[in-house]
Amino acid sequence: MTKVTLYIAASLDGYIARSDGGIDWLSILDIEGEDYGYSDFYESIDAIVLGSKTYEVGLGFDQWPYPEKKSFVFTQRHLQSDRDDVVFVSGSVKQALADIKAQGLENIWLVGGGELINSFLQHSLIDEYIISTIPIILGGGIYLFPPPTPEEKLELISSKQYPNGLLQTHYRRKGKI
Repeated sequence: MTKVTLYIAASLDGYIARSDGGIDWLSILDIEGEDYGYSDFYESIDAIVLGSKTYEVGLGFDQWPYPEKKSFVFTQRHLQSDRDDVVFVSGSVKQALADIKAQGLENIWLVGGGELINSFLQHSLIDEYIISTIPIILGGGIYLFPPPTPEEKLELISSKQYPNGLLQTHYRRKGKI
């Protein structure tokens, strides 16, 4: 059974990036030896889905941030990549998820951004949410859940507080096993 997990960081006021897409504020998390469970999570997934703007942010890093995992980039633009592990998708999220599942990929990481998250929410396609709330108020930017967002009932699986103030919560969509 395919499971889609939204694993993401957000500011206390609910933003995942600055208005210009900048994520420099996440640098406050850089603590030697602490990855907030990222390595274990990354090993647990089979594939990644992300929006084209998030993809472009990833291209700006020194190295591709999603090695050894197939990445499905949702876009209406004509983007190209020389990477074999990047696939551009322009169809509906439901059809794309069915195609991903048909490839035998079961544990999917929904990276972002806000528009793609909203598309998955509109179709109740997010099974679990792992949200790291960062102790910063940005005052504006790209919302984690841009309106209009449908109501979604969740149940808490776990939460963990880190010494630097980060609070990571893990939820499951209510009614999912």
